[in-house]
Amino acid sequence: MKKVCCVLLCVVVAVAVLLSEAPLVAEAVTCNYTELSPCLAAIVSPAKPSATCCQKLREQKPCLCVYYKNPNLKQYINSPGAKKVASSCGVSLPKC
Repeated sequence: MKKVCCVLLCVVVAVAVLLSEAPLVAEAVTCNYTELSPCLAAIVSPAKPSATCCQKLREQKPCLCVYYKNPNLKQYINSPGAKKVASSCGVSLPKC
């Protein structure tokens, strides 16, 4: 009985170690710049970003470099208004 408990304990410890070292699987993000449309008013005016804007900005953060590399979107992503919105939402803009 003591041997079975010892083996079981070793298995539990081994599984715990493996799980703690396993990379976390990130949820896939679909890059769609229109998801950021709730932020448009705050980007182009002095308006404060809405909670929806901040949520969408956090969701789309992995896509910001993709948007930055798009010549049609770069001016918006790199604008002072976008930097203001990101700061207000507590989202750091990536270095692309």
